[in-house]
Amino acid sequence: MSPPIAPPGWSRWLVPPAALSVHLSIGQAYAWSVFKPPLESALGLSGTQSALPFQLAIVMLGLSAAFGGTLVERNGPRWAMTVALICFSSGFLISALGAATEQYWLIVLGYGFVGGIGLGIGYISPVSTLIKWFPDRPGMATGIAIMGFGGGALIASPWSAQMLESFGADHSGIALAFLVHGLSYAVFMTLGVLLVRVPRAPEPVAGGGPSAVQGVQVSARSAVRTPQFWCLWVVLCMNVTAGIGILEKAAPMITDFFADTSTPVSVTAAAGFVALLSAANMAGRIGWSSTSDLIGRKNIYRVYLGVGALMYALIALAGDSSKPLFILCALVILSFYGGGFATVPAYLKDLFGTYQVGAIHGRLLTAWSTAGVLGPLIVNWIADRQEDAGRHGSSLYTLSLFIMIGLLAVGFVANELVRPVHPRHHHVPAPREAADVAGPRPQQPESA
Repeated sequence: MSPPIAPPGWSRWLVPPAALSVHLSIGQAYAWSVFKPPLESALGLSGTQSALPFQLAIVMLGLSAAFGGTLVERNGPRWAMTVALICFSSGFLISALGAATEQYWLIVLGYGFVGGIGLGIGYISPVSTLIKWFPDRPGMATGIAIMGFGGGALIASPWSAQMLESFGADHSGIALAFLVHGLSYAVFMTLGVLLVRVPRAPEPVAGGGPSAVQGVQVSARSAVRTPQFWCLWVVLCMNVTAGIGILEKAAPMITDFFADTSTPVSVTAAAGFVALLSAANMAGRIGWSSTSDLIGRKNIYRVYLGVGALMYALIALAGDSSKPLFILCALVILSFYGGGFATVPAYLKDLFGTYQVGAIHGRLLTAWSTAGVLGPLIVNWIADRQEDAGRHGSSLYTLSLFIMIGLLAVGFVANELVRPVHPRHHHVPAPREAADVAGPRPQQPESA
């Protein structure tokens, strides 16, 4: 499938909605916690077991993004969005079969493995294209699209909760909810497939002179050999681990946290909390990434990691004494979590240039795979062990919160170690490559 070239007069502002249609769909992953209690009840699972489909999905997200990044760069966003649509929707259909037959391994295979491939390819599908359309505002552009991934749960969480209430929370009701998800997202993601375009290449340099591409340009192969790449890998991994563990267990966590107080949290309110976290995640992706265009990427990550650690400390020290403080700190943390995802493509562009930035981004997302295992494993395993020891309420999570503070401190140090890439890693694209890197002519109007 050849990348669709934008015709003359095509507005670049049509590309973010195309990306959003895919990211809002695959962002359902952040609403997985709504399915955890019903699955645990219907299939007799522990909290650690019910997290497995989500964990595997995040692992496959990183791996498919890493290994498929070069293919996405080569075949273009429409190909990538089509692959994402097929895999993500099929994952739900397989999961529906697994729930209907009470075969949990099918849910793990469908949602985790097959759907996770759709997550990874879909996540990186618009990144390189958006940076080429918006070379003047890369943080804002990628923030708009990746905002959709963070905001997907804002739609999916109440929608899923309503379906489980209507269909029932037993295995057949869960199966029907999975089926409706798979079919609905297939339709919605098709809009992105049909709408996406890549920018027209600029005119070649007269006389076949030097490439018109300015600044640092580093290939994906060279990028992974630089200390800058691995420093960012640690930054992303630590930031994601600290956020995703709580996000994956958000609904049961807030219920447990205040179970011993005079105002316990209902199931409906817990689902609303998940939706609030999704809104903060979404707002952080566009708000903080746009701010990074003004104050710089390193400075914004100092905020994510430093202030984020402070928020975790407040939650741990306050315990269940203040529900508003818990919610406020959680919202700030999730805004930083989302902002970190949305800012990292622009950080990569600053360090390595636009040449193969999508492929570099895909490789970096292996940090997300690692964090997708570590975060939920830490929170769920510790909570299960604390419960076995007879503890309850907020004490189930205190140790996890302090571990997250330590991880954010490690990420803060790694961010401080980021320096400009050494010239020996720079790559000079061939003339045809240079046209792809440069994107639209700067003098073109909004259609550029």
